[in-house]
Amino acid sequence: MQKFIILSLIIVSILMQTACEKALDVTPPGEFAPGNVLTTEKGIRSVLFSSYAGIQNPTPTRYLINNAEVTTDIGYNTGGAENLTLVQLINFTWDASLGTLQADVWAPTYRTIRDANIVLENIGNVNTPEASRKGYAAEARFLRAYAYYLLYIWFGPVPLRISTTSEAVMARATDEQMKSFIETELAAAITDLPDPGKEEAFARANKGAAWSVLAKFYLNTRQWQKAADACQQVVNFGYYQLFPTYQNLFTVENEGNKEMIMVHPCRNQDGFGNWYSAGALPPGFKTSAQIPAYVWTASMANFATQYRMRSAFTNTFDTINDQRSILLLRHYVNTSNAWVNLLSTPDNVRSLKYWDNATVGNHSGNDVPIIRYADILLSRAEALNEVNGPTQEALDLINQVRKRAGIANLTLTDATGKDVLRDLILRERAWEFYSEGLRREDLLRHDKFISLAKARGITVAADKHKLFPIPQAEIDANPACKQNPDY
Repeated sequence: MQKFIILSLIIVSILMQTACEKALDVTPPGEFAPGNVLTTEKGIRSVLFSSYAGIQNPTPTRYLINNAEVTTDIGYNTGGAENLTLVQLINFTWDASLGTLQADVWAPTYRTIRDANIVLENIGNVNTPEASRKGYAAEARFLRAYAYYLLYIWFGPVPLRISTTSEAVMARATDEQMKSFIETELAAAITDLPDPGKEEAFARANKGAAWSVLAKFYLNTRQWQKAADACQQVVNFGYYQLFPTYQNLFTVENEGNKEMIMVHPCRNQDGFGNWYSAGALPPGFKTSAQIPAYVWTASMANFATQYRMRSAFTNTFDTINDQRSILLLRHYVNTSNAWVNLLSTPDNVRSLKYWDNATVGNHSGNDVPIIRYADILLSRAEALNEVNGPTQEALDLINQVRKRAGIANLTLTDATGKDVLRDLILRERAWEFYSEGLRREDLLRHDKFISLAKARGITVAADKHKLFPIPQAEIDANPACKQNPDY
C-alpha cells in the first residue's frame, strides 16, 4: 500500500510539474489506478517521466547555475532574498545547513534515482514489446547513473540506493564503488538507447547523451584517454553540429537544434519556466543596443536579486570580434528611456543568454543546456592535451568553437606546452559556457578552484570546499552517512 501511495503522488506530481515539454506526453489521471501503475506501459511511462522531472525541474536548474558559478571567478550576486543563500557561496562560508543543497540538489536528484529504481524493478511486469521494455529500462539506467554522477561531483561518494527496498540507514559508497557504478551503468544503458535524433521526443535520452555524460564523467575524474575516446564516439555519430550563430543558439525559436545534446526543457508557464533572466535583468531594464529584439514588458518579472558577472572575467572578452560577448549586457535603456552604463560599477555586467520576449512573470521558455556539442569538442581537445600535450588535432577542435565565435584560430605557436594549452582551453570554456553552470567543475578538474578563490580574497577557502557538505537533514535521517571532512 505504501508503494501505491508513493506512486499515486508521483503521478500527480508529473501531471502538475513535469518540465519535459514535448518530450513527456502525459496521459489523463484516470488512466492511472495505483494497482495498474506497475503493470501497464502508461503507468511505467508515468514513473519514468517523473524520474526525468527530478533532474529537469527548471527552478533547481537556476540554483545549479548560480551555485556552480558564484563560487568561481565568473559569477557574482547582490540583493534580494536569494542573496542570503548566494552570499554564503560567494564567501565560502557555507555549511551543511545551507538549504539549497538539500532542496535544489540532493532531494530532486534522489527522486530521480527512486523513480528510476521503480521502473527497473517493474518493467518486466509490463505487457509491451521486448524492444520497448529494453528501451524504458535503458532510459531508467541512464537517468539513475546521471543522477549519481551529479551527486558525485557535488558531494563525492553518496549512498548507492539501487533498489526501492534499500535500507533507510546506509553508508556512503567508496570512491571506487561510486565511479565503477556510474561508468558501468552508463555503458550498459548505451546498448538499448536510440541513436541521436531517433528518440521518441527531444530531451529524451539517446546514445549521444549517454556517451556525452560518460565523456564528462571521465573528464572530471581525470581519465583522460577514456574521455577523449568517449568524446570521439559522440563525434562519430555525425549527427551533432555547432549552431551557426552563438547569440541565437539559446533562443526559444531554435530549441532542439543539433548542438544541444542534453537540456533542461522549459516553457513560459508557472512551474515550467527558466527563471534565470528574471534575476539577471538590471533595475529598470527596457531594452539594449546589444540585443534590440529583447524588449521588457510589464508582464515580465525583474527580481530584486541581481545575477552579475565578475569584471575580471568579462574584461577578458574581445568585445569587438567575439560574438559570445553580445549576450553580456554592458549598457541598456531603462524604462525612463535613460541610457545606463553597467560598466560604471564593478562586477555588474549581466548575462542575457536566456532572453525570451514571451516571458510570463519570471517564467522564460528557454531550455537550459546540460551538454552541448561545443562541450564535447573542447572536452576532447582538453583530454588530448593531457595525454599528448599540444597537437594540431586538439587545436582544430578548439578552433571549430572559436570560428563560430568570430575570433582567430589558435596555433601551435600559441600553445607552447601542455600547461599553456590547458589554460587556453579553460579560458575558452569560460567564454563559451558562462551561465551554464560548468565553471566550478572545470576549475576543480585542474586544481584551480581553491587557488583562484584565494586570489579573489577568500582567505577561508580550503580543500574541504572542493566538495559540498552532505545536507544536515540527510545526516540526521541516515546516521551511517558520514559527513565530508571538516564540515
